[in-house]
Amino acid sequence: MSECPHVAELPRPEPLPLSDTCVECLAAGSHPVQLRLCLVCGHVGCCDSSPKQHASTHFQETAHAVMRSFEPGQVWRWCFVDGSIV
Repeated sequence: MSECPHVAELPRPEPLPLSDTCVECLAAGSHPVQLRLCLVCGHVGCCDSSPKQHASTHFQETAHAVMRSFEPGQVWRWCFVDGSIV
């Protein structure tokens, strides 16, 4: 994994999750495939394999560049701006 410039801008420690699931999916009656945690604000959204892609929508609306998997046992992070694992 490489460090992108957006990782240096992240708050330390990482923000607490605002929920334990994608609240947008709950409100829409949809089911998330996997969850992603915004490392800027703690928003939890569904992945791009989910019907609504709320994690990507969150990035588009906020420009919060880096998220990580919110699935048990997964520790990878993704930068939307650089389009790469960081």
